[in-house]
Amino acid sequence: MTAVDVHYVVEGAPDAPPVLLSGSLGSDLRMWEPQVAALTTAGYRVVRYDQRGHGRSPVPPGPYSLADLGADALALLDRLHIRRAHFVGLSLGGMVGMWVGQYAPHRLHTLTLCCTSAELGPPSGWADRAATVRAEGTGAVAEAAVQRWFTPQWRAAHPKRTRDFQDMIASTPAEGYAACCAAIETMDLTARLPKISAPTLVVAGADDPATPPAHAQRIADAVPMARLEIIGPAAHLANVEQPGIVNDLILGQLKENS
Repeated sequence: MTAVDVHYVVEGAPDAPPVLLSGSLGSDLRMWEPQVAALTTAGYRVVRYDQRGHGRSPVPPGPYSLADLGADALALLDRLHIRRAHFVGLSLGGMVGMWVGQYAPHRLHTLTLCCTSAELGPPSGWADRAATVRAEGTGAVAEAAVQRWFTPQWRAAHPKRTRDFQDMIASTPAEGYAACCAAIETMDLTARLPKISAPTLVVAGADDPATPPAHAQRIADAVPMARLEIIGPAAHLANVEQPGIVNDLILGQLKENS
């Protein structure tokens, strides 16, 4: 477990309560743009970052483990002198949040887990996807990924934004994407879910083919006192497809547990 200094952006008042936003495989910190104004206006300091191997963060040789990605998040909090934060993670970012909740619970005020899973290992095709990306680049999987990220109705109504997200995936370094596939394939957080002590909100997209609501239900059933919300229409990037609902849920979680 070795941390790298990931790329980040901080917005909001320096003395405001910090909220760390951790994103999906194939994304960069721009995926959280629909949340920034709502959180900063409500009086929070927003920290967004690129997972290792993504965006402007370093791309160390893979494979990566979830412990590596969790160490990156903790190292970022240390760099910013943040003792405890509200953590909001989606997909891979939610997996990172669960890892932090299990192994560094003292660093969390609250935990919000969006469109994620505690276990997505074989035979779910992660090794094949990593091999494709290493051979052909991330552009080879970008179109299929945006089809999982958004419902057909949203893609039809937002063609430019859909292209922008497809370009985001295609611009992700191949080694970083593939190495994070390995982290997802090898992680299994289920046994330690009852050890998460932070107040936890679990959000699922009703139409999410990547991490269907049943995955969220398993997390909510295992984490003590967790609350589950299923929203729709929304696929995997529910924070983009339904920003108003997701923002209200996040703010409700933060305010109830401040």
